[in-house]
Amino acid sequence: MTAQQTVKAICEALLEKKGKDLQVLHIEQLTTLTEYFVICSATSTTQVKALADNVEWRLKYDYETVPHHIEGYESNQWILVDYGCVLVHVFLPEARQFYNLENLWKDGTAVPLDEIGVKDE
Repeated sequence: MTAQQTVKAICEALLEKKGKDLQVLHIEQLTTLTEYFVICSATSTTQVKALADNVEWRLKYDYETVPHHIEGYESNQWILVDYGCVLVHVFLPEARQFYNLENLWKDGTAVPLDEIGVKDE
């Protein structure tokens, strides 16, 4: 899968479980860490896990792609799912505001969901 295809599959999985305020940042020109961040909010600790689990499940069973690493699963406040070319961040709103990744990586390019072929309902 290309990075763009991975981003699309991740966004669809997040939206399927009602992820909120989905943001995609293209940061490839800023770091060698990854190409994209996908950032999403959840309404509860249960939804944080459900969103991360759905991303992992969808990519594994639909695309035979597994994450390199998952971080924060115990905290229920924020989970990072690392696919190499794409890092997925699922936050509770308070944690998202605290880490403020959109501001920290503001020199990245925001990618509208419709540009990657995803409909945000």
